[in-house]
Amino acid sequence: MCKVVPMKILIVEDETELSESMASYLKSEGHVCEIAYACVPALEKIALYEYDVVLVDLNLPDGNGMQIIRELKDMKFAGGIIIISARDALDDRIKGLDTGADDYLVKPFHLAELNARVKSLMRRVLYKGDNQMVHHEMVIIPDERKVYVHEVLLDLTRKEFDMLMFMAANKDKVLSKEVLAEHVWGDYIDSADSFGFVYAHIKNLRRKLDQMGVGKYLKTVYGVGYKFTDA
Repeated sequence: MCKVVPMKILIVEDETELSESMASYLKSEGHVCEIAYACVPALEKIALYEYDVVLVDLNLPDGNGMQIIRELKDMKFAGGIIIISARDALDDRIKGLDTGADDYLVKPFHLAELNARVKSLMRRVLYKGDNQMVHHEMVIIPDERKVYVHEVLLDLTRKEFDMLMFMAANKDKVLSKEVLAEHVWGDYIDSADSFGFVYAHIKNLRRKLDQMGVGKYLKTVYGVGYKFTDA
């Protein structure tokens, strides 16, 4: 089964069984998932880390999920927002979408449908509706987790693909080693003593790109991090 490029997803849901089953399913699809069970911890995570998708329930123990959506919009959040709620009234759907959510999923739902909504949302938000990203001689196909150079398949490990995809999707943006590590490995990476493993993955990725004759698109910004750009 083809899997979409991994996203960093924050699940804001106070029902423990549901939130854990959502995280487990989405992780099986290759995504990095984190859970917050209330508004305050969710807002703390949003302030500290970057996410591609936020899944937010409206009824939370310490407030309303709309508060989180408004905060994301105030921060100019560029990712996707999906409301997951037991409220199925038309007024609730309209209010949620008007506040800034991209999609509204009513409980109960099948986890496969949730995954399909996430994939559709990220094509629309991050990849501008395309099923592939073309950068000169390189073609990246997120759904198939494949990269072609001059129509030849590039042999990448899962982490190498994840890092290349993340950098290509953030073209011309300088990404620190910490941001790369958090996106690919999750916020538990905070406990790491160093980020040397990021350098090792970048080094291997750059070597493979060079061997295939790819342009020098992966740049090192000394003392800051890395960016993907035109040569």
